[in-house]
Amino acid sequence: MRISIDVGGTFTDVVLIDDATGRIHYTKVLTTHRNLAEGVIAGIDRILKMVSSSFDRVDYIVHGTTIGTNALIERKGARTGLLTTEGMRDVLDIGRIERPAAGLYDIFVDTPQPLVPRYLRREVRERIGADGSVVIPLDEETARREVRFLKEQAVESIAICFLFSFRNPAHERRVREICQEIFPEATVSISSEIAPEFREFERTSTTVISAYLQPVLDRYLDNLEGQLKERYGRVDLRLMQASGGSMTARDARGRAVNIVNSGPAGGALAAAYVGKLTGDQQIIGVDMGGTSFDIGLIDRGEPRVAPESQFEGFPVKMPILDVHAIGAGGGSLAWVDRGGALNVGPESAGSEPGPACYGLGGERPTVTDANLVLGRLNADYFLGGEMKLYPELAEKAIREHVAKPLGIPLEEAASGIIRVVNANMVRGISVSSTERGFDVREFALLPFGGAGPLHAVELAEDLGMRRVVIPMYPSTLSAVGLLVANTRYDYVTTLAKSQEELVPAELLAAFKELEARGRAQLKAQNVPDELIEIQWSADIRYAGQSYELNTPVTRKEVLTQADIDEVIARFHQLHYRIYAYGSAEERVEFINLRVGAIGKVPPVSFVRRPRAGSDPSAARKGSRPVYYPAYGFIDTAVYERDLLQPGNVIEGPCLVEEIASTSVLTPGAKGTVDEYGNIIVELGVGSSAG
Repeated sequence: MRISIDVGGTFTDVVLIDDATGRIHYTKVLTTHRNLAEGVIAGIDRILKMVSSSFDRVDYIVHGTTIGTNALIERKGARTGLLTTEGMRDVLDIGRIERPAAGLYDIFVDTPQPLVPRYLRREVRERIGADGSVVIPLDEETARREVRFLKEQAVESIAICFLFSFRNPAHERRVREICQEIFPEATVSISSEIAPEFREFERTSTTVISAYLQPVLDRYLDNLEGQLKERYGRVDLRLMQASGGSMTARDARGRAVNIVNSGPAGGALAAAYVGKLTGDQQIIGVDMGGTSFDIGLIDRGEPRVAPESQFEGFPVKMPILDVHAIGAGGGSLAWVDRGGALNVGPESAGSEPGPACYGLGGERPTVTDANLVLGRLNADYFLGGEMKLYPELAEKAIREHVAKPLGIPLEEAASGIIRVVNANMVRGISVSSTERGFDVREFALLPFGGAGPLHAVELAEDLGMRRVVIPMYPSTLSAVGLLVANTRYDYVTTLAKSQEELVPAELLAAFKELEARGRAQLKAQNVPDELIEIQWSADIRYAGQSYELNTPVTRKEVLTQADIDEVIARFHQLHYRIYAYGSAEERVEFINLRVGAIGKVPPVSFVRRPRAGSDPSAARKGSRPVYYPAYGFIDTAVYERDLLQPGNVIEGPCLVEEIASTSVLTPGAKGTVDEYGNIIVELGVGSSAG
């Protein structure tokens, strides 16, 4: 058996796969923010009890956590110092001298303040040249002096980033040794290991983020591993990475930056996996939980991977699944601003106290409260009946904070909350698709998270989409994605050569050196050769361009000039597909070489069931009034998800309830259950999309 755990802002999702039977089991518990490990242990205990088994049968646990993301958002990372080359102290302030894209015309917007204040950024006399040669030898005395200063300032963590250390890491490694001699209590991160590639600002930023988060992650892992060991004995714990692969907890202790945004990465992998089952190659996966709304685009069956991205406005240089998040979830708070306009989010009620309807002390209205008031949620069947909701508390919160200030009826206020949050999500989807040159009408919308299926059909109608795939296990699909994820380690080296300078043998040797490191790391974890997969790629650009496109390279034992020409032709095609422009006559440059070392895990299999008839009446469990903006309250059929059979056809308006989620099909929508239990919703011309 394998277990995955996805700790969210409101709920902790736990999924167990029994490889002997192929069955998938899941549960949800409230996230325990005071001690996250308590919620994790509670979830594991609950799911083991559900399957009447002991932990002895569990092979490993994969964990996706928001611990790093939250520390960045709240600026609650470690007190960090930076050691850098003499004259490079202000790299974090200077950056790229660019304004944030989101506030290009806002005179008040600014880039985020560096995570390391200027007085904790210290210069060391040394210099490595662009070719890796030593221009100025390392002055160890200045290094010792600056390390002592950082110790006196009580930093917890030290980032070391010297000029051109990706060409020659000797100085960084020596200064790390000095740190360990003088200040052994401090965590030390060096750029030649965290981000060994060119671009000084991005490399420094990535190393600083990793150093800033490392003590936070280490404390979390100490607590979690300690409690897991005390309760279950030996535990193989793996952490999800933003790149879409997992890594051991031991390796994560040196690369904290890799686990930021790890939960959303699991969702993107799961969306791609479901797409393979349904035959959808173009998917927009949307994960609506209690706090955030994560958007991942699946292009030609694969999640989009960016070689670099940003975390909370800070650039990072590492492969990351391209997932965009906004503050829109079931717990997002509704509020009326001073101008009398209704807003929803980004602030969330979280799990403590949570939405007003939880009855845990929350008094402000949320999206969940609005869905309850509109009849979309069953107060007696939330989490399968394990958690009771209180409609009267939801009504009171909406009436006091929205309906009265705006002078409108309760239902109109609740419907307004839904319309506003939907508009926020539509804008977020457009940023991730339309603004990048994709036509959303060519995509299927795949919603997950506890609240995703509640809003998905309306979102698709607003976007002009015609197909929605509501997957099995939607509320815990991100956790399922963690189990789909293979073990993965990524390696990079900067080449920076034009196509005329490339020598096939030199290119092959560089790839092979990175590959050898990857194979060694996987074999140290007892991954057999037959389960190791190696992927090669190169960051390529036209001469004179500032940024590159990551281009796949076919792995071969021998590389020839014809193979290089094939890669260049692939780059031209890729450039044209993304930018609608390409020029085969232009010279290109190979900037970075990348190798992904993948250790394959056992496949996840959804149970395939034979098709039944189209009549869903055996799954119908009643009806209730549900509010739709264009119609008001309509008596709406309610179906039990677990009783729907492949081939059943359901027509909107209707609700489909399951243990941890509810799907809303609006008037005019039609859903068909496929052999895996996914509900394929088709939106015709008669829907409210017009």
